Amino acid sequence: MKMKSAGGDGKKKRQKNYSYKEQEGKLDQVDSEYLQETYRIWFRSFGRYPVPLVKRAKQCWVSIKSWMAVNYPEAHDTLRKGASEAKIKWAEQSLGVKLPIPTRVMFRFCDGQQTMSEDPFEGKRLASLGIIGGYEFYDHYVNVHLLPLKQIVAYTKTFSRMLGFPTRSNYIILAASYYSGKYFFLNCADGQLYVGTKNLMTDREMLPCVPQELINPMLNASNHMPQDAFLLWLEEHSRRLHSGVIRIRGSDPFRSISLYPELPPLCSVAVTNGVQVRASAVFVPELSDLNREEEKCYYYSYSIRMSLLPEGCMLGGVYFPSCQLQSRHWIIHCNDVVVSDVHGEAVIGKFPLLFPDKEEFVYESCAPLPGAPGSVEGFFSFVPGRLRKPEGKQFDVKVAPFVLEEPGYIF
Repeated sequence: MKMKSAGGDGKKKRQKNYSYKEQEGKLDQVDSEYLQETYRIWFRSFGRYPVPLVKRAKQCWVSIKSWMAVNYPEAHDTLRKGASEAKIKWAEQSLGVKLPIPTRVMFRFCDGQQTMSEDPFEGKRLASLGIIGGYEFYDHYVNVHLLPLKQIVAYTKTFSRMLGFPTRSNYIILAASYYSGKYFFLNCADGQLYVGTKNLMTDREMLPCVPQELINPMLNASNHMPQDAFLLWLEEHSRRLHSGVIRIRGSDPFRSISLYPELPPLCSVAVTNGVQVRASAVFVPELSDLNREEEKCYYYSYSIRMSLLPEGCMLGGVYFPSCQLQSRHWIIHCNDVVVSDVHGEAVIGKFPLLFPDKEEFVYESCAPLPGAPGSVEGFFSFVPGRLRKPEGKQFDVKVAPFVLEEPGYIF
């Protein structure tokens, strides 16, 4: 009886094993059919494009979206799904252009941002969520958004009339700021991305945003990886985000990406008696005037971040728990020539008081230059304690030189 029982159990096991194998076979068949269908869908969508380019565009968007999801989810939520071939064709027909192949592929993965709203409060909240970011100084606030195809068509038609472009111009607007005007134009013929200057409306003056030698927008026999400025621009932007060169600033609900560099060598750092000063600048094309040979104006905004390190203010071997700014001294160079030597009290009308446990005091200002490159350096005068109750002698805090230049990539 035991042997019979054992034999019966063995038969059941063999049947069960066969059942498992049969199920695994069916699952393998289902997986195979799913993969085949997935490939067919992919081929219908992207089969007309070079596979390496599709992979590269996808990786670019994966990189940007992954950073946004972790660091800036509110902006991540504004990114639209990819546009269909039919929608891209509609945009091309509406504007009378043929988009460069890399730009077409980029839009297949993401159709810009959904940040327009008729609700005033919602519109204000969304207006700070541009994934390209910007800067702010005095009453000048820039925050650049990627436009969806529908807005690209509308913006381009409006600006073509305003700028007097031919009816079938090669220029289309890809990105814009909803506050102070800053507009990025893609030239569909040469694949370069341009940004408007102060003279955009009067003289159509624009500057290239990507090194020209990198651009090759067309697919040909010797080049299986076309790349235009839009793809290169977003790839460079992604690298800066992931490396920490640019970061999020502000507080809810109006956080934004700040384009002031945060890391050396683009950001200078100096520590004097426990006071740390970080400084960097960003080129401001929309206020720059480069049309005139003898009176050019390269416009920059600079950001100063000062803080008291955890060990506090140390002066002559004596510890002070706080210190306060009294005055500033700036020396501004252009092509190694001093063009400005400025002394003054306070910074933007403020006398920041620093403590070891407080966040950085941050302020922004601007500096027009007659040429490029240039640099800024100087020092701040502080007193230990407070201005109304000094606890020691005044001392100078160094501001290490930081560069003012027209960059290879303009954002």
